[in-house]
This record gives sequence, C-alpha cells and structure tokens, in this order.
Amino acid sequence: MLGLLDTPTRGRVLLDGRDISGLGEAELSRLRGRELGFIFQSFHLIPYRTVMQNVALGLRYTTPSREITPDRVRAAVSAVGLDDRRDARCSALSGGEAQRVAIARAVVHRPRLLLADEPTGNLDSARSTQILDLLDSLRTADSSHVIVTHDPAVAERADRIIEIIDGRSITAKAA
Repeated sequence: MLGLLDTPTRGRVLLDGRDISGLGEAELSRLRGRELGFIFQSFHLIPYRTVMQNVALGLRYTTPSREITPDRVRAAVSAVGLDDRRDARCSALSGGEAQRVAIARAVVHRPRLLLADEPTGNLDSARSTQILDLLDSLRTADSSHVIVTHDPAVAERADRIIEIIDGRSITAKAA
C-alpha cells in the first residue's frame, strides 16, 4: 500500500494529506512515477540494456524527454560507484553491481518517498556504507525513506525503527 500498488480493503491511504484511496490506476501510476522511488530486492533491470539505459528509465515517467540528460544519468551512476561499468549490459553485472544500478535508477529523479527492500543485501560492507551515505545525502525535509532490512547496521542508521514479527508491529522506536 505504501507503494500505491495495493488498495486497502478498509480505511484510507493519504499521500501528503490527499486521500488517494479512490484514484484510478492511471492516476496512481502517475503518482508512483513522480513521487516514489523503488529499490527492489530482485533489481528488475532490463538485462539486454546498459547500466545507463536502465538508470535513465528512472526518469522516463517523471521528466520531460528533453530534460533527461546523459549528465544527470551519469551522475546517478557515478554516485553508486559504477563509472567504469556504465556501458555494460546489465546481464553482465554481478549481483552487487546490479543492486547499485537499481539504486541509481530509484534515486535519479529524487523521489519524495523512497521504498527500499534490502538495498544493501548484495553489497559488501564498504559498498553498503557508501550506499547508505548516498541515501542519507538524498533525504530532505520534503522526502522520506522507508527501508526494509534484516541488517542491524542498516537499521541503526534510521531515524525511526518499526520492528515487525509475524506480520505484527511489536516495537516502534526512535533510533
């Protein structure tokens, strides 16, 4: 529901105070494209496309074509440490490299809500720190990040932690 992919069976979903529960799929899709960024645990990259092409897809639904510049895409690729792999096809990447492409694609348009499922799960500790530093640098007063993780080192960097066990929230605390 946070990603506007499911609708509630009861209650409402508010986005910036606006009830979006009754919106149609086209409007929900526009909102997802403009306001949300998704870092999927399984990457969802297009394997026959290059790193740059996959990251550019993060702008396709949010940015007018004339504003999708190679410099903007290149900056996102650089931010995740993949300068030397930007022209590689995604099918040739390691799991950690693919993870970083997925992160660059999710953040290239500076979403107001970033939903991340184990964003550092395929990364070594040095790359994990780099990516968490990047995500921290992208947070603003107008944005939020929701990160799902099993990694205590990732959780300890959060402003707020909600622990869920067996589908129930058992703790909610400030980090």
